[in-house]
Amino acid sequence: MMQGTGRGVSFHYLTAILLLVHALCGSVDGKREIPVGAIFHQVSDHSYESEIAFRYAVERVNMHEKHFELVPIVRYVSPEDSFRTERKVCELAAEGVTAVFGPSSLLTAGIVGSICKTLEIPHIITHWDPEPLGGIEAELRAMTINLYPEADVLSRALADLIVDYSWKSFTIIYDSDEGLMRLKDILQIHGPADAPITVRQIDDDPDYRPLLKDIQSSGESHIILEIRPDRILELLRQAKEVKMLEEYQSYIITSLDAHTIDFEELRYSRSNITALRLMDTKSFDIKNAVHDWEQGEARMKRPFRVSPEHVHTESALYNDAVKIYATAIRELDATEEITPARLSCGSKNLRQWPFGLRIVNYMKVKTEHGITGPIIFDDFGRRAHFHLDIIELSKDEGFKKIATWDPTHGVNYTRSQGEVYSQIVESLQNKTFIVASRIGAPFLMFKEKKDGEFLEGNNRFEGYSLELIDGISKILGFQYRMELVPDGKYGSYNKVTKKWDGLVKYLLDRKADLAVCDLTITYERRTAVDFTMPFMTLGISILYAKPVQQPKDLFSFLSPLSLDVWIYMATAYLGVSVLLFVLSRMAPADWENPHPCKQDNDEVENIWDMCNALWLTMGSIMGQGCDILPKAISTRLVAGMWWFFALIMLSSYTANLAAFLTMERMDATIESAEDLAKQSKIKYGVVMGGSTMAFFQTSNFSTYQRMWASMESARPSVFTKSNDEGRDRVIKGKRMYAFLMESTSLEYITERYCDLTQIGGLLDSKGYGIAMPVNSPYRTAISGAVLKMQEEGKLYQLKTRWWKEMRGGGQCTEVPNSSQENELGIGNVGGVFVVLALGCFCAFLIGILEFLWNVRKVAVEEKVTPWDALKAELKFALNIAVTSKPVHNTLSESTASGKSSLRSKSESRRGSELAGRGNSVRTAASLTNLDKDGFAFDKH
Repeated sequence: MMQGTGRGVSFHYLTAILLLVHALCGSVDGKREIPVGAIFHQVSDHSYESEIAFRYAVERVNMHEKHFELVPIVRYVSPEDSFRTERKVCELAAEGVTAVFGPSSLLTAGIVGSICKTLEIPHIITHWDPEPLGGIEAELRAMTINLYPEADVLSRALADLIVDYSWKSFTIIYDSDEGLMRLKDILQIHGPADAPITVRQIDDDPDYRPLLKDIQSSGESHIILEIRPDRILELLRQAKEVKMLEEYQSYIITSLDAHTIDFEELRYSRSNITALRLMDTKSFDIKNAVHDWEQGEARMKRPFRVSPEHVHTESALYNDAVKIYATAIRELDATEEITPARLSCGSKNLRQWPFGLRIVNYMKVKTEHGITGPIIFDDFGRRAHFHLDIIELSKDEGFKKIATWDPTHGVNYTRSQGEVYSQIVESLQNKTFIVASRIGAPFLMFKEKKDGEFLEGNNRFEGYSLELIDGISKILGFQYRMELVPDGKYGSYNKVTKKWDGLVKYLLDRKADLAVCDLTITYERRTAVDFTMPFMTLGISILYAKPVQQPKDLFSFLSPLSLDVWIYMATAYLGVSVLLFVLSRMAPADWENPHPCKQDNDEVENIWDMCNALWLTMGSIMGQGCDILPKAISTRLVAGMWWFFALIMLSSYTANLAAFLTMERMDATIESAEDLAKQSKIKYGVVMGGSTMAFFQTSNFSTYQRMWASMESARPSVFTKSNDEGRDRVIKGKRMYAFLMESTSLEYITERYCDLTQIGGLLDSKGYGIAMPVNSPYRTAISGAVLKMQEEGKLYQLKTRWWKEMRGGGQCTEVPNSSQENELGIGNVGGVFVVLALGCFCAFLIGILEFLWNVRKVAVEEKVTPWDALKAELKFALNIAVTSKPVHNTLSESTASGKSSLRSKSESRRGSELAGRGNSVRTAASLTNLDKDGFAFDKH
C-alpha cells in the first residue's frame, strides 16, 4: 500500500537542517516563522503515513500563506514511555512551538495535554478519547482540541446502524477494554426483555477458530468486530474456514480504518460486511492531498504509494488539523501579530504563552470543512458534529458507499431500493437454494410412481409448495433442491430446553435457505426467522362430521306426540263422544221437532246419536267444526271444553311438527367454537406444536382459554401429530370429536371427504409465508416475486389446481341450498298420504257395501231380481247428467205392470196410514192446544 525508506530518521535530520538554515539565514521570503511541534510514535507504516500527512499539510499551508510560515518540529516516543514523552514535550516548548500535534495513545497524549494546559500551548489530537468516569473537567481540557469523532456520538452512530439493521441479538468480539468502552451505547440499546447480547474477548492467540465455532453453534449471525485493524483480515479468513462467512452472517467493523484493509480475497464471500468511514475517498481534497504526499516523497527519493481509498483516518485528520490551525493563526494574526515564545517546563517563575488560549477558543467556534467532512467542535474541544459514510463490501468495487450518518438525521441511504433489488437479484443468478418442507397435502406430497419409474431429487414430490417455489425460481433465476425436515414439525419453541424444533430449527442450523409449506407467520416465529409477505391468508376453523342421515319414516308426522299422548287422545275422544251422547239423550233441549213448520206435530226427535257425537268431536279436533251443535247447557259445556282441548293440542302439534320432522333427519350439532366450549360431550383438539396450538395457548379470550384448558386436561390426549391424523379422528369419532385446524387445509379436506364439513367462521386471521434465516438478503426479492405471482393471478390458479382439481378434488363441490335444507320430503310426511289412502280405500269399500245393501233392499221391496236391481242402480249411478232421483227406478219394461200394481198397493197402504195418522193428530188437536213455548193446556 505504501513504502518508505529512512522514514523517521530522515525526517529528523531534515528538520534539524531546516532549523539550522532558518537560524543562520532567517526567513528568505520575509515570512514570519511560527514553529509547530508534532509527536509521533516509533516508526510504523501507520505513523509514517500520519507524519507525511502532517508535513505536507504544513508545506501546502506555507505555499499559500504570505505573512507567516509554519515550521514543523517532530519528535518520536514510544506509546508506553511516559517519561520520554514528558521530556520531548518540554523540548518542543523550549524551542518555542505554538502548538503540539499528537501523540496518538491515551497514555502519552494525557501527559502532553497536561503540560500544554500548564503552558497554555494548544494541544491538537486525532485519536479516540473517551470521557472520564467522573465527567469532563473544562479546566483540564481547556487547551485540547480533538478532531477525532467524539466518543459518545460515534457510539451512537453504531447504535443507530444496528437499530436500522433490525438486529435483535448480536455478538461483540473485542480485543481491549478501550474497545468495549467504545460500544457503551450499543450495550445500552437493549433492555432486559430483549434478546441477550453476547460479548467475547480475544487474546493474543492467533487462532480464532474455537471462538468462531462457539458463536456458530449458538446460532448467532450478527457479529460486531471491535478489534485492531491488523487483526480483522485474519479473523475473517478463519471465519470463512469455519463457514461463518455465508450469506446469513453479517459483520459490522467499528474501526474507522476498515477501508484501508485489502479484502480482495474476501470480496466474493456471501456474507454482508459493513464498516464506517469518516472521509469521502472520492473527494477532490483527498486526491489532492495524496498527490502532494506522493510527489513530495518522490522529490526526497523516498518511494511512497497510497490510493485515496486506503488513506488512514489519522492521516486525514492530521491534514485537517494543520489546515484548521493555520486558519486560526491567519485570522487572529490579522488583528494582532502572533509571536512564538520559548517556554520552560521546570522554571520556578512559570510563564505561559499569551496567544494559546485565544487560538484554542477560536478553533472551537470556527467551522471548517476538510478531508474528513465538516469540522465542528463543542465547548470542550470535542468534535461533536461529523458525517460518516456507511460502506459495504461488494464483489465488484470493494467497499461501496451505501448510506451516510450524521447526528441530526441518523442513517440516510444513498442507494435506491431498485439498486438494492437489482443487486440481490444479480446475486441470485445460478445460486442453488436448499428448500426445507414437510409432507402434507396439498402443499407437498410424494409423487405417485408409474410402473418401473425411478424418481429422485425434486421429481419425488408434487404439490402447491413445489409449484410455488418453482414459479419464484423462474422469476428470480435461481435453482433449488427440496429437502424434508427430519421431525416433520412446523417449528415451535420449547421454553424448558429453550430450543426450536421442526422447520424453524432447520433454518437456525443453517441447513436450509428457505422453508415453504403451510407455515403460519406468528410473532414467536418471527423472532427467530424472517418471513416473506404472505402467499395465502387463512384462519382457524372447526372440522366436524356432517349430521348423520336418519332412516326415513312414513309416519314421521306422529313424532310431535308420544305414543302415550296419542292413546290418551284416542281415549279422550271416545270418552267425550260417549258423554256427549248420554247427556244429549238426557237433556230436553236437545230433543227437537223434526218438522218445525208443523206446529201440531206430536213427536220430537234427538239428532245426537252416537255417530253425530263422534263426528262432532272429530271435527273439533281437526279444527273444522260441525254443522250441528248441541243446545243443552251440559252438552255445550262438554263440547266447549273439548274444543279448548282440541285447540291446544292442534296448536302444539302444528308448531312442533316441522321441528320434529327436521330433527328426524339429523342429530344434535354444533355451530361455533362457543358451542364447543360450553359442552363437554364432544372432544376437540389441534396439531401438537403447531401455530393453532400456540393460538389457544397464548389467547387472552376467555372462550379460547376454556377450550385450551379442556384440551390440555383431556384424557386420552386430543392432540394429533398431523392434520391427516386429525381428519381420520373426526371421521372415526362419529360426531364425538372435532378438529381445530387452519381453514386452507380444512377446505382441502372437505373437497375430498364429503361427510366432513366446516363449522362456524374463522377464529382469527393470519397468513402463510416463506421462512428464511434472520437477516436473509433475499427476503425482499422473494417477497417481490410472491407479489408478482399474486398480481398475475398465479397464486389463485395454483390454489384452484391443488384444492379443486388434483388428487380427487371437486368431489364435494355441490353447494347446499339453505332453503332446501328445511324442506320436508315425501319420506318424512308420506305417512299422511298413506293414512289418507287407507281412509279413502276403507270409504270406498264401505260405499260398495252400502250400494250392494241398497240394491238388495230395492230388490226385496220391488220384487225384482238382485241382478236387475244392481243393473238399474249402477246405470243410474253412472249417469252423471242426472241430478235428481225418484224414490224407485223403473227396472224393466216387462215388469212395468207388476211394478205399477205394487206401487198402487203401496200408495194405498201409505195413504190409509197417513189418513189414520192425520185423524189421530186432529183428534189430539181438538183436545189440546200448544202455545209458542210448547206447553199443553185444556180449552175448557
